[in-house]
Amino acid sequence: QVQLVESGGGLVQAGGSLRLSCAASARTFSTYHMGWFRQAPGKEREFVSTVGWGGLSTYYADSVKGRFTISRDSAKNTVSLQMSDLKPEDTAVYYCAAGTTLGTGGNVLPTYWGQGTQVTVSS
Repeated sequence: QVQLVESGGGLVQAGGSLRLSCAASARTFSTYHMGWFRQAPGKEREFVSTVGWGGLSTYYADSVKGRFTISRDSAKNTVSLQMSDLKPEDTAVYYCAAGTTLGTGGNVLPTYWGQGTQVTVSS
């Protein structure tokens, strides 16, 4: 069982930055691919970014490429998402996810989910 706890969400103006963090409980953290997903009101949950178990491979949705950066710290069992140049359409609940399999687009196929953290970008 892996427990994931997100933090760092909040309210920011368009063009601003936020950094999300996810703390994982697993001793086997380094064996999991880690990712971020988001869900806006009235929309389906969508893939945002993945970092591979080794920390070298990263994948991004086209909508966030060049603006978001994912990273992981295996010594601290954390994964972070640095978000810059935020836009109102980035407003959503952001979820941390862990899994052992990647989809064809590089998105992690989650086995575990965090509870989510709200990000609101005002125009």
